[in-house]
Amino acid sequence: MNRALPVNSPQDIPAAYRDTPIGLFLEYNNLDKPFDATTQAQLLIGMCMDYRKYIEIPRRFAYVMRAGGANLLSLEFEISYAIAVGGVRHIAVIGHNECGMAHLAPHREGFIQGLMEGAGWERKRAEEHFQQSLPAFETGDEIDLVLQETRRFREDYPKIVTAPFLYRLEDHLLYLIRE
Repeated sequence: MNRALPVNSPQDIPAAYRDTPIGLFLEYNNLDKPFDATTQAQLLIGMCMDYRKYIEIPRRFAYVMRAGGANLLSLEFEISYAIAVGGVRHIAVIGHNECGMAHLAPHREGFIQGLMEGAGWERKRAEEHFQQSLPAFETGDEIDLVLQETRRFREDYPKIVTAPFLYRLEDHLLYLIRE
């Protein structure tokens, strides 16, 4: 956890993020700031599809995009749309601890069995699907992937402020990732 910095007070928010949608996001989620009325998205949040995470934000505050492991490469057009048409100028990339996409290989047999039993797939098809998909979806370390996505967004969208986060399932709080 020494790579993830807690945000327990407004003073813990780095100056670069204070008075921005990223700072507001931290205040809403971690510090129980009362929700402001919003009429237009101010932030794009890219996070893992995992159902165990819940973020605290007002309605219409953010575009929220979910993909396995917060690997958002396949959502490039949607992200560009949120920036170009939606006017978003800030992105929060959120990984989380205990992410199943971080270490897929040990789940191989459960994945195959689940597709056979739950979806009616033949074993060979399920095995091939897993093997073909593994290189694209195995994320490795959660924090490393978030930092990789953050760097990619900063390169692809140099005028957009992008911040890396880790969501801890134990306390449901966001932690800034040390870069």
